[in-house]
Amino acid sequence: MLASMPNEIELRGSGEPSLADLHGKLDLLTQQVAYLTAQAEQAERARQDRAELMRDVMPVANDAFRLATQELEEIQEYVDLRDLLRLVKRLWRNTPMLERMLDQLESMSELADTLLPLGDQAFEKAVDTLQTMEQKGYFVFAQGGMQIADNIVTSFSADDVKKLGDNIVLILNVIKDMTKPEIMQFVHNTLLVAEKEIEKPVDTSIPALLKQMRDPNVRRGLALTMRVMSVVGAQAEPTKN
Repeated sequence: MLASMPNEIELRGSGEPSLADLHGKLDLLTQQVAYLTAQAEQAERARQDRAELMRDVMPVANDAFRLATQELEEIQEYVDLRDLLRLVKRLWRNTPMLERMLDQLESMSELADTLLPLGDQAFEKAVDTLQTMEQKGYFVFAQGGMQIADNIVTSFSADDVKKLGDNIVLILNVIKDMTKPEIMQFVHNTLLVAEKEIEKPVDTSIPALLKQMRDPNVRRGLALTMRVMSVVGAQAEPTKN
């Protein structure tokens, strides 16, 4: 420490020192004493800090040691020291793998943080969609559809289902023909006119019927009806033995 003191005392080669030299040496000695005093004070403060730190740490360390001792006493009959050492060595050997696992967990955590707002938006969108569907009556319709399906299932026997499966192609072809625009328009118009005509009084007298026969539309309707009846009669003709 003396080697680091500023301005070491230099002695003159020979002769009696002058008064100025004595004053200079006294000043230098004063600086050196002040430097040593400051170093001593700094070392004392460091020692006091260490002592204060030890006073604060020792109770915590004692509690931790006592707690660790109690926990080890509880599991000492189940744990062997050699097994513990083998586990520690295995952890040291697999440190790179553990680091990779931690990196993957961090990546998954970042991914979850990124997807969480998207999940919230999707949930809010789903709630809004369900509310709209409820307002439009989708759920009521679905409930009615389930009741219809239940009635259909309970009304058909196993033999009926088998026959339905055998004739499903023919049934679908009939439905396809029925859903043609011209057929549906014809049925729609007929139902509208029939609904209005049913409410009117009907005159079944011979003159009234003959008067209607003069209507070209009535004659055309009768002709079409008779043609259809002919087709129905042909289909219902009994087979000859």
